[in-house]
Amino acid sequence: MARAYSLDLRERVVGAVSSGESCRAVARTFKVSVASVVKWSQRFRATGRAAARPVGGKRPYVLAGERQWLLDRLARQPDITLRALLAELQARGIQVSYYAVWHFFEHEGISFKKKPARQRAGSPRRRPATGSVEEVSGQD
Repeated sequence: MARAYSLDLRERVVGAVSSGESCRAVARTFKVSVASVVKWSQRFRATGRAAARPVGGKRPYVLAGERQWLLDRLARQPDITLRALLAELQARGIQVSYYAVWHFFEHEGISFKKKPARQRAGSPRRRPATGSVEEVSGQD
């Protein structure tokens, strides 16, 4: 991702627009896009500053407020599916995506692995070798 333009440039651009020059002329003079000139001018009129907004940061999880309910629900029924949890959340009036539910449990370190008894049979190369026919039928 590219860096934001300097505050000095932004202030000079906004100052030129404020003095009455057109956005296209200012964009050509300062070699920036017309869209940037318009956005910076709008931000200056709205907030009084043309500074760039902070980039990145740590956003809270959408389901952070439902953490205790989700963990309690999982403790009551450990084999519940994510789709079932999603349906229960929607019934409670919380609109989130399947990915948001999955991401919450990933962040908590909880995974929904299939049970070993339900896994597919492995390839024949992984099975223990069977006894030879002579050993089994050699009981004469």
